Amino acid sequence: MLENNKIFSKVFLWMFIGLAITFGVGYYISMNSNMLYNVFTKYYIFLIIAELVTVIVLSMRIRKMKPMTAKILFCVYSFITGLTFSSIFVVYNLTSIMYVFAITALVMLIFGLIGYYTKLDLTKIWVYLFMGLIAVIICEIINIFVSSETFNMGITVVCLIIFIIYIAYDVQVIKKNSYMIENEDNAAIYGALQLYLDFINIFLRLLELIGKNKD
Repeated sequence: MLENNKIFSKVFLWMFIGLAITFGVGYYISMNSNMLYNVFTKYYIFLIIAELVTVIVLSMRIRKMKPMTAKILFCVYSFITGLTFSSIFVVYNLTSIMYVFAITALVMLIFGLIGYYTKLDLTKIWVYLFMGLIAVIICEIINIFVSSETFNMGITVVCLIIFIIYIAYDVQVIKKNSYMIENEDNAAIYGALQLYLDFINIFLRLLELIGKNKD
């Protein structure tokens, strides 16, 4: 079995690398009007598809990948997400983005510690979290046609709660099941991907709730 402390140090290192790539690329693209225009008018649908394909391949094939392949795919996914992330630097005040990032990091720390130290078996609630996530996706599709601001606010809050709980769940799963992936680096990348996704989703929902738009 892989040592938990060693695994988590690598997990959080790679999560940090992924976030640095995403936010760095997003900020850079937002500063270049031509690139920004191309991303959201010519390539956006292809980027979304590439994002989905990359994360599915990483999640499903991680056990059989070479460590370098897993690392490259994780960085590619973070880079593609950064391209689509560039819009937040256009819409929201940079100070507000940094403030929300700090809050998200604090939430990640608190619920990560809860997941690591709790004696409760959080794996039992996976089905409820997944069902909640599916319900949120369905509600978001419905709201495309309804366009209710109140409904959207409710969806945002529910989604935020789901992903906050997912932090504790994912940390516990990493702690208990890291041995199921034989290669230590691959186990770290898989864990980093799960927590990266939690972070991004919480960040976006908090930004939607408390972020301040540019004047």
